[in-house]
Amino acid sequence: MLGKLYLIPSTLGGDNPEDVIPSFVLNKLRELRIFLAEDIRTVRRYLSRVGMPVPISELQFELLNKHTKQEELHRLLKPIMQGVDVGVVSEAGLPAVADPGANLVMAAHAKGVRVIPLTGPSSVTLALMASGLNGQNFAFVGYLPIKTPERNKRIKQLEQISGDFKQSQFFIETPYRNNQLMQALVGTLKPNTLIHVSCDLTLPTEFTVTKTAKEWKKEMPDLHKRPSIFGIQSI
Repeated sequence: MLGKLYLIPSTLGGDNPEDVIPSFVLNKLRELRIFLAEDIRTVRRYLSRVGMPVPISELQFELLNKHTKQEELHRLLKPIMQGVDVGVVSEAGLPAVADPGANLVMAAHAKGVRVIPLTGPSSVTLALMASGLNGQNFAFVGYLPIKTPERNKRIKQLEQISGDFKQSQFFIETPYRNNQLMQALVGTLKPNTLIHVSCDLTLPTEFTVTKTAKEWKKEMPDLHKRPSIFGIQSI
């Protein structure tokens, strides 16, 4: 009998897990003893807030990040091959969605391991829901280039794709570069192109607003070091 690979959501910020994570997910989380994570310290803190029935020191943690090599994935799956269930915990939100883990999931499928995604908050889908932009045809494109010329070129490209295919485009940025990205958006996009910003999702300071580039230019938000999702749609 093979074990199972559980994809376990975490909170998007420092909020109480019971406020955003379903009780059946928390109950399953408390049953597991082996966890794979991008940042072990973060997951330790998360599990402490969840209230594990055993001391955190008795749990097993393994690192799973963008630097994990293909051959290392087989070692990480070894407990599952021996019949033990393992959980992958995201740094924030859902594992393998704008987050390391997809390669491990693919390796699990190749070995016939059952992969079980559990319900929890996704900043991408929450932003899409709150945006008013096209939810029938949309794309999440991850991070934009950092350097100004390449970033501006990519912004114009996404605006063109949005107009040609009637497709809303969503992306993220490292929180300390949010304000620079916002400046680039209002300075590069056409005045009537819609820009959506979702910031601090699920937290008391949550901010979700959609305006045209022209309207945003009149009153720019301060998004510095605040986890944010951006969306655009050409109209």
